[in-house]
Amino acid sequence: MKLLCFSDLHRDKDAAKKLVAASAEVDCVIGAGDFATCRRGIRDTLEILAEIEKPAVLVPGNGESFEELRDAAEGWKASHVLHASGCVIDGVDFWGVGGGIPVTPFGDWSCDFDEQQAASMLEDCPSGAVLVVHSPPIDTVDHDSSGRIRGSRSVRDAVEAKSPKLVVCGHIHGDWGKQVDLGPSRILNAGPSGVILELR
Repeated sequence: MKLLCFSDLHRDKDAAKKLVAASAEVDCVIGAGDFATCRRGIRDTLEILAEIEKPAVLVPGNGESFEELRDAAEGWKASHVLHASGCVIDGVDFWGVGGGIPVTPFGDWSCDFDEQQAASMLEDCPSGAVLVVHSPPIDTVDHDSSGRIRGSRSVRDAVEAKSPKLVVCGHIHGDWGKQVDLGPSRILNAGPSGVILELR
């Protein structure tokens, strides 16, 4: 299965249009959160992305809630909006958990979860699935612009326990486009330009 993975559009319409064009080359599209900016403008990019006809797996970022993303994606027929839930596409299990993990310093607008809440939402992820999370596992692709590690311990624990084939995340802009392996799992911090890869 060939995947187009992206995150952190933050209302960038030009980036959204490029993703629509790139989707013609793949079997499935994954959006790992932050379509909006500070809970505003989620429809700016969703209306463009809805032109994608391939199956799409989406999770909310900390810039929008699950309900806001679900409602904005209503017209996107090929989309599956996940949060502590999963779906199956062409025989492949997907599991999604959105939001900022751990809680960010950004204040009331940010949709965040603490590590205990996240662990509960990750618990039912099937082994060997594709895990789509907004926040990266700690000490992987989670270095901010100053080099500090900003990822999630509970996401890392879930990856080590469930051995997903692939983890697609975003959130930490300093590591956009970077990939590392954690055991048998490939971890990708996708970023807004999009990354095409073949599911191993």
